[in-house]
Amino acid sequence: MVVNAEKLDYKALNEALRKDGKRYTVNGCLGQRFIAAGMSDKKITVNGVPGNALGAYLNGAEITVNGNAQDAVGDTMNDGEITVHGSIGDAAGYAMRGGCIYVKGDAGYRAGIHMKAYKEKIPVMVIGGCTGSFLGEYQAGGVIVVLGLNSGKKRIVGNFPCTGMHGGKMILRSDCADITFPGQVTARPATGTDMKEIKKYTDKFCALFGYDKDEMLNAPFTVVTPDSKNPYKQLYVAN
Repeated sequence: MVVNAEKLDYKALNEALRKDGKRYTVNGCLGQRFIAAGMSDKKITVNGVPGNALGAYLNGAEITVNGNAQDAVGDTMNDGEITVHGSIGDAAGYAMRGGCIYVKGDAGYRAGIHMKAYKEKIPVMVIGGCTGSFLGEYQAGGVIVVLGLNSGKKRIVGNFPCTGMHGGKMILRSDCADITFPGQVTARPATGTDMKEIKKYTDKFCALFGYDKDEMLNAPFTVVTPDSKNPYKQLYVAN
């Protein structure tokens, strides 16, 4: 089913998507918020630029965006998949607790903030380009992968990555020699075991966006994990 969003506000657009159909194509999207919020069992293709909180609280639906997306993509999403054939704004995957986000281009500030995992639910966010500052801030679980494609001389991540990180894992396609990490995390070169896991994420990324799988792995990878589940506990301990 095709929905023309040119004259619809976000409420009317989401009401149209909540009808009985399983597959929707949204044309003419320009800034409508909360698209597919909380939805499950639907496949939605968005042509245009969705507004903030695309796929917020997503519960199993699949969303494909043929363009860029604004802030808070996948906010608190629980399950499903979001694929963006462009770049995204700030705070992508905020408190994300399940599902996958794949982005061909760059991400803004605070991607993966408060990302978490629960039992078998392990959220994954793969960014093809670079990210802004505070990547993985307070990350408590899940996996963040940044590939740094088409970055030129730009650093793969901005300032203060992993601030307050106390769970999960970050994987960066770089030797990270130019990146300063906080003392509460460990950044190390990927091992052979790590590369088997990394290949799962990069193979899916390449299949979605048309990159060469072997070339994608022909680069150094750095794995970042927290040293403690409570890295700042000493701040609250009396001497």
